[in-house]
Amino acid sequence: MHRMGERIRSTREQLGIQVIDLAGMIGVTPSLVSQIERAKAFPSILTLKKIADALQTTVGDLIGENATFVAKPFLEAKERKFVKENKTGTRLYLLSHHNPSKQMDPFVLQFAKNSDSSEIMTTANPRQEFCYVLKGSFRAILNTTEYELKEGDSFYFNSSQYYLFTNIDDEEAELLWIVNQMKI
Repeated sequence: MHRMGERIRSTREQLGIQVIDLAGMIGVTPSLVSQIERAKAFPSILTLKKIADALQTTVGDLIGENATFVAKPFLEAKERKFVKENKTGTRLYLLSHHNPSKQMDPFVLQFAKNSDSSEIMTTANPRQEFCYVLKGSFRAILNTTEYELKEGDSFYFNSSQYYLFTNIDDEEAELLWIVNQMKI
């Protein structure tokens, strides 16, 4: 709760709002606002929502919902999060901490020999996607056009089109996949 009080005070000060003014905006005493900021009092959810609205932020930001993302912007290799594996043997790993306000998601796909991106890379939500070949070779199909990609090659496309990536190497292959979260 101490960090929440600090976040409230910091946000209030950044906006140039005095304690007395915030108190008036949310219908409480200046003393209560001061106590909340110093973690001497805990606001009800209704009061917290009023504070968030007055400070033009969200309750989530005030309580530190995204603190991990901000406090730890890096992800160690051992912290990679397994997401799923398809029936052909392709495995998907998330390369960042979860954060509902992210605008893009970075992944690494590990393709077994002859595996493909079916059931992993889908057109369910049209968006822009970027792929970079880390290891191996791929056949990429975009609509009806085929491309051959090798290590170091990249591919940028709108996912509203049909697409499929297939490992054509004799070994495991890897693809960096970055997906934006904004609909196109």
